Amino acid sequence: MIDNAEKVDFQIKFGKQIEKFRLDQNLSYRQLAQRCDIDHSNISKIEKGEINIQLSSMLQLAKGLNIHPKEFLDFEL
Repeated sequence: MIDNAEKVDFQIKFGKQIEKFRLDQNLSYRQLAQRCDIDHSNISKIEKGEINIQLSSMLQLAKGLNIHPKEFLDFEL
């Protein structure tokens, strides 16, 4: 069973991946938000691991960053 600390740790690591791809493309929160139809304030919260997202949001972010969604999950647990 996964405890709350593990869930939060996963969300933070996932968010760091999104931040990495966003910064690699020199995009602001607002620019990425325009590309993927997610509010810029939510992108900030996702990157900080503050909110848990749906798979559909993951797909929107991947499309906005022009990457395959599986790249978000390429990190050590």
